[in-house]
Amino acid sequence: MASLTAQPAPVPHEATGVPTVCSLRGVKKIYYKPDGSVLVEALRGVDLDIPRGQYVAIMGPSGSGKSTLMNLLGCLDRPTFGDYFLDDKNVATMPDEELSQYRGQKIGFIFQAFNLISQLKIEENVEVPLFYQGVHRAERHRRAVGALELVGLRDRVGHRPRELSGGQQQRAAIARALVTSPVVLMADEPTGNLDSSTGRAILEVFDNLHKGGMTIIMVTHDEAIAERCQRVVRVRDGVIEREEHRG
Repeated sequence: MASLTAQPAPVPHEATGVPTVCSLRGVKKIYYKPDGSVLVEALRGVDLDIPRGQYVAIMGPSGSGKSTLMNLLGCLDRPTFGDYFLDDKNVATMPDEELSQYRGQKIGFIFQAFNLISQLKIEENVEVPLFYQGVHRAERHRRAVGALELVGLRDRVGHRPRELSGGQQQRAAIARALVTSPVVLMADEPTGNLDSSTGRAILEVFDNLHKGGMTIIMVTHDEAIAERCQRVVRVRDGVIEREEHRG
């Protein structure tokens, strides 16, 4: 279970003075067997601060805990022990309904699979998160078209996913992640289903978003992708083994 003791909100990142978007404190994630004994300790006490506007790669071998770490950072799972401050709120102790709503407001997700709804036009796909937030239809459309323009798909409005290339579908998925104006984008192997040239074009979209001030956390196994990031967090055996900073 998550920590029940009140913890102070994180202060600006000491190395940069920039406000911290994501802050983990003493986070452990333990999976138990049905008899209550420990099956695996996936994370074994992680402290991590991610300042606003940073471009971070999370890397590690299979079974290292990197996927568990990403799920916790994305509020798709909760720590067993410890605290997680997302945009200054401790989400580790939030009730489920509040956490779901907060996650939808603060985090944009991009996955290897595009997860677009084939029956909907791409602007309607991009509108989906806003629909669940109760945004009025006209405003949903306006923001969706704006997000598509940001990723270079303004001229594809009115098309359905099957009429787009793989790279265009991933751009649409990025637009859907951006449409709620999240504080952080979380991408899990976002070029995994694309050929190399299309993958590079998608990474240029991320580069431009980062230049615009977006905080990006990307899980990848590709060292060439990690080279594009400001910071690489390497996970092994449930702990942060080392970090690399690249400006």
